[in-house]
Amino acid sequence: MTSRERLLAVLHGELPDCVPVDPDISNMVPCRLTGKPFWEIYLYQNPPLWKAHIDAAKHFDLDAGIEVYSIGVEFEEQAPSPWEERIVARHTDDAPVTQLFNTTTGDWHPRVTVYWRGAPPAGGIDPAVIGLPAVPSAWEPVTGVKQWPTGLDLYDLVVEEMGDQGIVGISSGCYTTHLSNEEQIYAYYDDPRPFRENSARMLARVERRMEHIAAMKRRPDLLFCGSSGTLIWQTPAIVRELALPVLKRATELAWDLGIPTHVHSCGPETELVKMAALETKLTIIDPLEIPPMGDCDLAELKRLYGDQIVLKGNLHTTTTMLRGSADEVARASRNAIDAAAKGGGFVLSTGDQCGRDTPDANLHAMVETARTYGAYARWV
Repeated sequence: MTSRERLLAVLHGELPDCVPVDPDISNMVPCRLTGKPFWEIYLYQNPPLWKAHIDAAKHFDLDAGIEVYSIGVEFEEQAPSPWEERIVARHTDDAPVTQLFNTTTGDWHPRVTVYWRGAPPAGGIDPAVIGLPAVPSAWEPVTGVKQWPTGLDLYDLVVEEMGDQGIVGISSGCYTTHLSNEEQIYAYYDDPRPFRENSARMLARVERRMEHIAAMKRRPDLLFCGSSGTLIWQTPAIVRELALPVLKRATELAWDLGIPTHVHSCGPETELVKMAALETKLTIIDPLEIPPMGDCDLAELKRLYGDQIVLKGNLHTTTTMLRGSADEVARASRNAIDAAAKGGGFVLSTGDQCGRDTPDANLHAMVETARTYGAYARWV
């Protein structure tokens, strides 16, 4: 099977030739492989992150699943943004610091973004923390940004670039994290009505978006429905109130269209797996992190829900992938395969994103183990 065929088989309830392997290398590893300062990817789109990700997937021969990053695919006309990104300072290695300027009101955004040579940008930074004024005294335009297609033209380009290396998905319009910081938690308990209203708006947006997806000439392989940290800032009761109704509707509509659905939510996830498996038509969920970052026992989740939902995970990204040897990665991969692969419905992956300096040998070890030890012929 090709990587694309392998993943589609699992997502549609069929048995592939071997366990698909798709470690999360969505940001840092692909940027490292370009050999360029990270700001070239994140600010100047040279190359854009989605292209770096696909190139990395081909480099390691992953069974890759990818969303059209950053730009997204919109079907309804979007009002032009009045915000213009401007360079207001330079720091180590001539890395830029940018701040948004509102061309309509003449206001500067109260936060800045700090770009780095060897790490993703840090956004939402108070300029005073790094010794900058709230209103810059001088600035320079961001020039030299490489232009790429947008919208459905971008989607078509990503599909062509991916080829048989994997599958391509877009957002369903649904996300599962409605509270994501302390201020929102206090606001919710003071007055939950705005959050309930936002949930209702999201539900309406999902329904409109699904109509557009149904009309696409080339429908996506997958629809993304989740968001990170669902059970970090929200209790299960809040998830059930705000997120679950939208997730149920999104997965039902996608089911009717024959399109698999996916939730990625790092952090504690056991209760979310239970909700998704028993109360929605969600197809696949990841990254199923182990303690201390998460609370997932892969074998137990397989036992309880393996016939109702595809599981994807869950090698530890620091202890195993970053600091472990290739032999330790192979051993952990075999353990995950033993825990969750029998009968299908499993994708070998990592518990969230691999760090920048994850050894290439460790990623190769995951792939080799999935192709050999994960071959389904050994269960026959």
